[in-house]
Amino acid sequence: MTERPTGKWSGGLAEWTEGDTVYLSIAFTWRLDDAYSRAIFWRSMGYKVRAGGPAIFTRKHHLRDVAEIGGDIPDAVVRHNPMATIASRGCPVGCWFCIVPKMEGREFTLLPDFPVRPVLCDNNLSALPIDYQEHIIGRYQAEGVPLLDANSGFEPRTFDDECFARWRTINRGPWRFAYDDQQEREHVARCMRMLKDVQPKNKRVYVLIGNEPVASCLERLNEVIAWGGEPHAQPYIKLNALRKEPKIRFDWTPQLLADMARWANRRAWRYTDFAGYDRSANSARQQTNAAQEVLL
Repeated sequence: MTERPTGKWSGGLAEWTEGDTVYLSIAFTWRLDDAYSRAIFWRSMGYKVRAGGPAIFTRKHHLRDVAEIGGDIPDAVVRHNPMATIASRGCPVGCWFCIVPKMEGREFTLLPDFPVRPVLCDNNLSALPIDYQEHIIGRYQAEGVPLLDANSGFEPRTFDDECFARWRTINRGPWRFAYDDQQEREHVARCMRMLKDVQPKNKRVYVLIGNEPVASCLERLNEVIAWGGEPHAQPYIKLNALRKEPKIRFDWTPQLLADMARWANRRAWRYTDFAGYDRSANSARQQTNAAQEVLL
């Protein structure tokens, strides 16, 4: 089987062995119970177990009785995706719903000797010092590795014409941004104007939903579409949630969150607005037919 150029993600739980020790890296808290089961299994086989990752940071005691907790494992991201790398940690923005400033800090830690791979997972590329952005770009150019996915993307507040010109020399994948709340409208709109000549499929905007009332979140999704981009809806989930279930706030319901995420992420908006979305239509053809029936 040919490996995809951007690799395959582990689904939030990676494990590997080195000598007599098994390492568990848990990205998402809803994988902690799975990690607990794996730790028990490996201990029964006579292995020592070490566990870490963002999920452990938020729930430090969850695996304490079955694994050694913590410690730094350089380049652990490659265990989650063999094509992934990280050139810096931290983010100065400090979003209340994000684990990065809590876990990695609001000041950047630069990793200049990072392994160059096609998927770059830095938290905030556009806010990095300009000379370090140029260092990252130079590493990619020198090693002849294409940047196929700037995975966590750019910050709308700091993405400007110079930043766009700098990164377009190596970026061969989508331009990723986040549109987390109404206060970011001006910044996201400006970024989308800058990218007006980029194909819609290469303008990917993460839109957080559930963190504001329904009408506000839907408005942000529709704005991304109107600006010529493709939104990816991300329901708000608490950082320490043990189940992959959104936090219900404002006038949302679980079904409404699920419906809006599917409407956006399955690109049903190409065929109907959200009011005409039919959750029972599984394909684009079915969704188109359902929309047409509404008009008859």
